[in-house]
Amino acid sequence: MLYLIAFAGAAVIAFLLWKAMTGDHADVPRGTSEPRSAGTPRRPRPTGPDDDPDFLRNLDETLRRKDDPPSSDD
Repeated sequence: MLYLIAFAGAAVIAFLLWKAMTGDHADVPRGTSEPRSAGTPRRPRPTGPDDDPDFLRNLDETLRRKDDPPSSDD
C-alpha cells in the first residue's frame, strides 16, 4: 500500500513539474519574462549572416568587383 501512495505522489509531482516546464509560453519572447503585446508585430530575423539577404547581396557585389579586372582605356 505504501508503494502505491508513493507512486501516486511521484506521478503528481512529475505532472506538476512537466506542466511548469512546458506551459503555454508561446507569447513570451526568449530571454524575457514579459508577454509580447498584441499590437507588436513579430518580424522575422535572420539567424546568421548566411540567412541575411542584404549581407549576401553585398557579399556578391564585393566578389564581382574583385573578379572584374579594371578596364584600361589606353
